[in-house]
Parts: sequence; C-alpha cells; structure tokens
Amino acid sequence: MHVALERGMVLEDRETGFVGAAVAVEKSGGRHIVVLEDRRGVRRGFPLGGGFWLEGRPVIVDPPRPRTRAPRGPISAGGRKLTASGSYAVEGEEAKVARASRIWVEGKHDAELVEKVWGDDLRHEGVVVLMLDGVDNLEEVMADFGPCPERRAGVLVDHLVAGSKESRIAQGVCDMPGGENVLVLGHPYVDVWQAVKPERVGLREWPRVPRGTDIKHGTLEALGWPHATQADVARGWQRILATVRTYKDLEPSLLGRMEELIDFVTAPGTR
Repeated sequence: MHVALERGMVLEDRETGFVGAAVAVEKSGGRHIVVLEDRRGVRRGFPLGGGFWLEGRPVIVDPPRPRTRAPRGPISAGGRKLTASGSYAVEGEEAKVARASRIWVEGKHDAELVEKVWGDDLRHEGVVVLMLDGVDNLEEVMADFGPCPERRAGVLVDHLVAGSKESRIAQGVCDMPGGENVLVLGHPYVDVWQAVKPERVGLREWPRVPRGTDIKHGTLEALGWPHATQADVARGWQRILATVRTYKDLEPSLLGRMEELIDFVTAPGTR
C-alpha cells in the first residue's frame, strides 16, 4: 500500500526496528530521505519507499504531496484573517514607532510564547516586550524605567500566588514612587511551560516535579525527552512551543493576564 509522507507520521523501519515521527524530508543523491525522531529525540534518516511499517501494516512511503496554498493563520467565521490571539489582523500596516510604555516578562521562553501568540497585536500597538532575566531585580528595573501616568509598565510574572517570593516583590514595586503606573500580573504556574495546555504534548496534565528538581529538566524527563543539558532544555522548549498555534492552546490564567497588560500600557493618555 502506498502512502504519502506527512509530518508527524510515526513509522518503523522494518530492517532496523527504529521507530520515530517524521520530522523532515531531504533530497540526497536524487533520493528522498525521511528523518525520523524517536521518543528520546534521536534522529535517523531512511530512504523513502518500501521497508516501513505504519500502524502495524507494511507500506510504501511516497514523497509528501504538494500542498495547495491556503490562507495562513486562523480565519474568522466571516472569512477575515485573525491573529494568533484571536484579534482581526491588520495587513499591510507600516511599522509603528515604539511606545514609551513597555511590557516585561521574566525570561526568554516567556518572551517567545508572548511573541508567538500576541506578536501581531503588540506590533500593531507599538508595544515592546523586554526580558527581566528573573524577577529578583524587578524593583531596580522599574526604578531605572521611571514609570509615570503617560509611560506605564506592565510586568508578567511566573508563579504569582499569595505568599510567594514573587508576590512580595510585586507588592514592593507597587509601593514604590510611581508604583500606581506599574501593573504586575502573573499566572500560577512555576514555569510558563505549564501555561501551554498539556494536551498539546499528549498529556492529561503536566507532571508534578519533585521539590529540588529543576522544573524544566524534570518536565522533560517525565516526558521521556532528552533532559540532561541546557541544549536539551532549549530543544525541548522549541518542541513545546511548536505545538502552540493560537490562544486556544494556552491556559486562561495566562490569556487574561496578558490581555490586561496590553490594555494597561495602551490605555488612552499613555504613549
């Protein structure tokens, strides 16, 4: 039986027994090579053709079919293009001068997730997102920024729950001179990874990582993915991030907070 290769198709090479999901197809010496990635992140290439099992049946795997061009991104019921956050997309818009108001997030992964879902909206509003590299220096960053009624600061914090270190730092910022022009909001998760719905990576819930174990390394280990090095963490995050298509793939506890921050720094009278 012939089947056209599709990204994510799980195949077994009949000769070696290697099982993995199709992550890429390449041409080498006039032949198509499919790259399979197993559950541990190991990748191997195999020539397309006969020699594979698919769902327990022998198959001949053909090159992917050319895809018909379709509108990119989500579309409203009325046919209008939407951004990943669900807003109506504004096409052909010239780049805007950045606002004086800013939004800060804790780290690189937070920034990448915000960009993927809200990037179009932020560019439309001219809002720049900056990284804190941890919340411990938030008071110093806000003192340097000097928030005022026209120039506001929004801050997205991980693990902002009552009694946490993060909540105490947030309260300290609000008590600073000009603190009324700073809005610190957060989600309840220890790490922003958990703001992605676990179903996107095939889980019913995110694993409970024991105290004393790094949340990222522990999560990857529970998933059965490579987790020993920072490079493993970076690749693991990219695999998780790749599953996020629109705001519907994120938990409401993050969605609402991010929308509030955007509204706060773009309110009438701000610049």
